Amino acid sequence: MKRVVLWLVVPAVLLLLLLTANTLRLGAAAPVAADQVTAVPLDTAALAERLAGAIRIPTVSYEHAAAVDGAAFAALADYLRAQFPLVHAQLSREVVAGASLLYRWQGRNVQAAPLLLLAHLDVVPVETGTEDAWLHAPFSGAVEDGYVWGRGTLDNKSSAVGWLEAVEHLLAAGHVPEQTVYLAFGHDEEIGGDGARALAALLLARGVHADFVLDEGGAITHGVVAGLDRPVASVMTAEKGYVSFRLTARAQGGHSSMPPSRTAVGRLARAVVRLQDRPMPARLTPPIEDMLQRLAPEMALSQRVVIANRWLFEPLLLRALSRAPVTNALIRTTAAPTMFNGGIKDNVLPAEARATVNFRLLPGDSIAGVEAHLREAIADDEIAVEALPGFANEASTVSATDTAAFRLIQRSVNQVFPDAVVASGLVTGGTDARHYDSVAASRYNFLPVRLQRDDLSRIHGANERIAVEDYANLVRFYIQLLRNGDHYR
Repeated sequence: MKRVVLWLVVPAVLLLLLLTANTLRLGAAAPVAADQVTAVPLDTAALAERLAGAIRIPTVSYEHAAAVDGAAFAALADYLRAQFPLVHAQLSREVVAGASLLYRWQGRNVQAAPLLLLAHLDVVPVETGTEDAWLHAPFSGAVEDGYVWGRGTLDNKSSAVGWLEAVEHLLAAGHVPEQTVYLAFGHDEEIGGDGARALAALLLARGVHADFVLDEGGAITHGVVAGLDRPVASVMTAEKGYVSFRLTARAQGGHSSMPPSRTAVGRLARAVVRLQDRPMPARLTPPIEDMLQRLAPEMALSQRVVIANRWLFEPLLLRALSRAPVTNALIRTTAAPTMFNGGIKDNVLPAEARATVNFRLLPGDSIAGVEAHLREAIADDEIAVEALPGFANEASTVSATDTAAFRLIQRSVNQVFPDAVVASGLVTGGTDARHYDSVAASRYNFLPVRLQRDDLSRIHGANERIAVEDYANLVRFYIQLLRNGDHYR
């Protein structure tokens, strides 16, 4: 009997010791950064008004527009030229693909790999019927109640104008960067990024190979990650891929009084349900494993134990992450049926019904693999499956966090936002950064703006806004990153 007890107790004790050792190896919570710099004095009211002026120019990208509104983008370019005279006097600037802008700030060391800093100038339309939901008109650029209001304040004119503010500030101080700096502002990111694609092709043709690309995508969130009291600055290291498939079911049309056992609509509905009932498998990718490793010291003991011992608890962890849409998107290629149509009248059997399903691909999954999963899940050879033409891309490569570039971004965050813990992560949407793989060694996504949970719905939604002080800190971060860039390698 004693021997049986011994055989039971000893493995349990050893397992407990192993779990404890792995948990202790996570380390303690990161202290508040001591490397904070003296706050950069800025005229926050003037910053806000210059951003507001850019918001008032409606550079909207419409999905089915025959062409961009060239007049609006030309007006924005003229506005930027007037507001940032030193930038336009000392940096080279050219218009690419009709409305995208490329700035070049010559550095002292021509041998050093340049920095490539991105933003986009276009915004999404305001959904018809939602205009009355806005407290201030979408393109008013109102500066009220401590905020700048309007479409583009978060996505993404604040970044483009903020970069120009930072460079203008440094030029006024006589600063010359160690390495050449490129500012690349696409004009149609919201509908696929042909402008960014042209900018990247131009840089590649000129032999430019940047050390890293920095674009929007992450932010400083508070109250979004459960169990964390500190804000989280998410510097994303990869981006999900994108593809949409159209499913088409065909059947004999006719009068609805004599329906077959399965109509085109019914067959298609069954296929969509089958697909949703069989999601692609969940798994942890390197960006999410790194994110969990960085956040774990800030979490409760039970969460730290699970994260530190993923070899044992990974199924439990994946199950927990699958419960909420925002975390489920981090661990699997998602399938979202977004459009369903067929039929012309309530008493007519449709001869054809169509559904569109949008997939966002995890790094490591492929468009071909997604199509194979889709066909297997619906299990109906009578339904035609075709990838929609145009906007589609594989998941991005994954950039490392043990690089000088990531440490540069992390140090700059620590200096300007000392209360935030820096983590990595995965962009679940799409950004222009995906077009620059051929001209940069690494890619990172981070917009230095504080967002509460309810702010997330403002992006592409009603009442988009940015706090005046948050925008000033965005500019301070860009200034600090450019200063730190002289010595980061």
